[in-house]
Amino acid sequence: MSDFAETGDHSPGGTELYIGLMSGTSMDGIDAALVSFGSHQCHVHASCSLPYPNELRAKLLLHSRNASRCNVDELGAMDQWIGECFRDAVLELLQSASVPSAAVKAIGSHGQTIRHQPRAERPFTLQLGDPNIIAVGTGITTVADFRRADIALGGEGAPLAPAFHQWLFAKKDGARAVVNIGGIANITILHEDLHQVAGFDTGPGNTLLDGWIRAERNQSFDESGNWARSGRVSDVLLSRLLEDPFFDEAPPKSTGFEKFNADWLAKALSLADASELEAADVQATLAELSAATIGAALTRFAPDFSELIVCGGGVHNVDLMERLQRQIPNVAVVSIQKYGLDPDAVEATAFAWLAYRRMAGLPGNLPSVTGASRAAILGAVYPCAD
Repeated sequence: MSDFAETGDHSPGGTELYIGLMSGTSMDGIDAALVSFGSHQCHVHASCSLPYPNELRAKLLLHSRNASRCNVDELGAMDQWIGECFRDAVLELLQSASVPSAAVKAIGSHGQTIRHQPRAERPFTLQLGDPNIIAVGTGITTVADFRRADIALGGEGAPLAPAFHQWLFAKKDGARAVVNIGGIANITILHEDLHQVAGFDTGPGNTLLDGWIRAERNQSFDESGNWARSGRVSDVLLSRLLEDPFFDEAPPKSTGFEKFNADWLAKALSLADASELEAADVQATLAELSAATIGAALTRFAPDFSELIVCGGGVHNVDLMERLQRQIPNVAVVSIQKYGLDPDAVEATAFAWLAYRRMAGLPGNLPSVTGASRAAILGAVYPCAD
């Protein structure tokens, strides 16, 4: 059974509807949003979240974190299975919203990232979830494979959400920043001159927190950050974690679980001689790491902004939000809910917007963010079968 949330009138009313599909590095399921777009504004008519089957999630976590154990047959099978899950998320969304598939112009499917290596000798990014299955199974044209065109142009292929943030806040006054705290945290910096946009991954958001509590307490996430709050930050461990060169690199830059994972943490724990630490102390230190690296990135690259808008799963982690506020005490830290968007649906909405851009023949990336040599139309179009 999925969680379903809705706002507003579901009837198309002559407005083109798009669906966005997103599954992040937590690999816990699919967020789907039914959206229409106006002039620098969007309306989320309905949204839902559909969890992955336990067996599929276990396979994804195993093979994404242990690349050497993943063979081509496993990849092919997961590609098909994830495609079915994305298809089912669309069908459930449409049924719950009482909207026929014919009313939807296109689906924007991010897919499930299984590997992201933009700085490899042969750079690549790989998202699973066969878009043919989505298009055929829903009867809706599907746009997918958004990241590889940017990589072909020398970019990181990520983050892509800053272009949506720029478009969404184009008519708002004042410098502000947006942070999406998913498995990985990424920020968008919107200067007074909205033609100047910066954005990049800051490092771990929830991924290390989720991994540690899963290993130590067999829980999928730290509810409200209560376990982290019960521990004490280890300054020694935090210093070791912050020594990673990624945090000092200038953008453009992106990262993922390929880097920030259990092995990375285990190495830091051994170097910090953290054997005497309580497990809750490690969790507290990981929460402080996420907040500190977001705060440091903002202080360095957005010294004059006055508001930080937070979206993604991290917005529900009360402890993490409090730590983040302490990092930037003179800045208002607010949920994107203030601007009428469900913080859990923002990334799905962004990929609905990218589908909207693709169908209109408009660019979807920001070279200032990704490092691509030019702006490009992103995504491949998969028409539904007649």
